[in-house]
Amino acid sequence: MGKKPTIYIISDSVGDTAELVIKAGLSQFLTSDYEIHRVPYVEDKDTIDETLQIVKDKNSIIGFTIVDPELRAYINERVKLLEIESIDIMGPMMDAMERVFKDEPRFEPGLVYKLDKDYFKRIESIEFAVRYDDGRDPRGISRADVVLIGVSRTSKTPLSQYLAHKRLKVANVPVMPEVDVPEELFNIDPRKCIGLKINPEKLNDIRKERLKALGLGEHATYAHKKRIEEELIYFNKIIDEIGCDVIDVSNKAVEETANIILQKHKELSSDI
Repeated sequence: MGKKPTIYIISDSVGDTAELVIKAGLSQFLTSDYEIHRVPYVEDKDTIDETLQIVKDKNSIIGFTIVDPELRAYINERVKLLEIESIDIMGPMMDAMERVFKDEPRFEPGLVYKLDKDYFKRIESIEFAVRYDDGRDPRGISRADVVLIGVSRTSKTPLSQYLAHKRLKVANVPVMPEVDVPEELFNIDPRKCIGLKINPEKLNDIRKERLKALGLGEHATYAHKKRIEEELIYFNKIIDEIGCDVIDVSNKAVEETANIILQKHKELSSDI
């Protein structure tokens, strides 16, 4: 039995990018028995020399993500002299981009992992959408940028998640005749609320498919036309009381509805 394949990674950051690329390459081979050793935060030639000597002694392979042009050139020079198989993961790509963009790289390690306010806002919005999905906690209504209101199967949850990735805090509230909607809906700016209207025939088809997917008969009350009409009448009553805008989602993709909401929110933000 041969020796276990070993790949070394040299990086001026944590080495995640190099390991991801190397694992993608390894996935194309039958072997799953290998080792990866990272040498992160490399800033000097001594560390490079020490690592390359280990690689040479073990007859191994090395992959590296180094943005500093001097250190990158040094590694490429040394691996040739030592006859080490190497993969310069960032170099060729940066060189090509520099030629095409007519611009110099910033040569700053780890930029892809530097988290900014925009990143945190997106994560916060996604967590918000999950926490206040489907009316779980009415306290989210007053804190939301947008509140979606609709009967079951009007894409409230997918819309909430899509808008969350656009950094909007979205709460969604289901409407059904047997349950009073939260009082908070009537205490916020109605311009933040969006009613999701749907054609009863379309909703009937959607609910039947949903029941099939769940392994249930399509004749359950959930998909009865009379039940759907009752829900939509109650929905219209609530929307009229709130006095908010309505979007007909009958034949709209989630992205299309989301873009309408984003535009409405932008207009609202400019008025405030």
